[in-house]
Amino acid sequence: MQIKFWGTRGSLPVAATAGEVRNKIIAALTAAQGQQFADAAAIEAFADQLPFAVQGSYGGNTACVELTGAAQPGDLEHVICDLGSGLRPLGQCKMAEFGPGKPQTYHFFISHLHWDHLMGLPFFVPIYIPGNRIVMHGCHPNLEAAIKLQMSAPCFPVEFDQIGATVEFDLLEPGREYTIAGFKVRAKLQLHAGDSYGYRFEQAGKSVVYSTDSEHKLDNRVEQNAFIDFFRGADLVIFDTMYSLADAITVKADWGHSSNIIAVELCQEAGVCRLAMFHHEPIHDDAKLASLYDETRRFEEITRDGRAPLRIISSYDGLTVDL
Repeated sequence: MQIKFWGTRGSLPVAATAGEVRNKIIAALTAAQGQQFADAAAIEAFADQLPFAVQGSYGGNTACVELTGAAQPGDLEHVICDLGSGLRPLGQCKMAEFGPGKPQTYHFFISHLHWDHLMGLPFFVPIYIPGNRIVMHGCHPNLEAAIKLQMSAPCFPVEFDQIGATVEFDLLEPGREYTIAGFKVRAKLQLHAGDSYGYRFEQAGKSVVYSTDSEHKLDNRVEQNAFIDFFRGADLVIFDTMYSLADAITVKADWGHSSNIIAVELCQEAGVCRLAMFHHEPIHDDAKLASLYDETRRFEEITRDGRAPLRIISSYDGLTVDL
């Protein structure tokens, strides 16, 4: 199974400022003082050794994650979690690969109906191509109405009924297991305004949990245990780590998001192999996200307590994880 992150920010898309780019250049030039580079390859090798926050970026697109499993018979099928602004580059990639002449089926699993998780759909080129099939899977009874609302006047100039692809809406029941596009899929209700749902995907002995926009109350052990069971033994858990623990339980309590500390604790108890920090706070620049990543790995080390190591990654736009 392969997981690709197309959008990893929370709440709204962001872009690096001129000052942030300038700081990266200064940091790179400072690190290069006294260095001699024989050719472009030597420069590239040097750049690869720089900290990620200097040589790269976590990106700014909102939530969109693609899962690729074994090849399916018949039409090619794609499995995607959420329709954030990261869906736009995903669509461009699919059009470059398949063009308009080879119809595809796109299965979308919607965590919830807030705009940052739907806003990429009007810019997803494959929905305008006749012959493509779009299946919207979700647990909200008003899923269809919410999807159509953002593609209606005055919100958007193209009405939903003008798109060329065939669109289906599939209402799922939380807790029930389904087989969709070769994956076993199960949804779980999460604490978030208007409700959100996490999804567990299993195929060929591998399992991935997509759990974003979910708040975890420290005094609700019953619900914590339910999530531990949902995460149990997963190869990868993609988890909402938007806030620090201090913010999550004080000034931003009841805002519907979680922290890196709670992510580590739940994944450790569930015996998860890898944790992907996700739904990054939009006010955090690359340097801050890199610092949080280091802090999270350190916290995992000092709380491991004889358990197998929990591998931690901080997701960024374009990251690919192979399981």
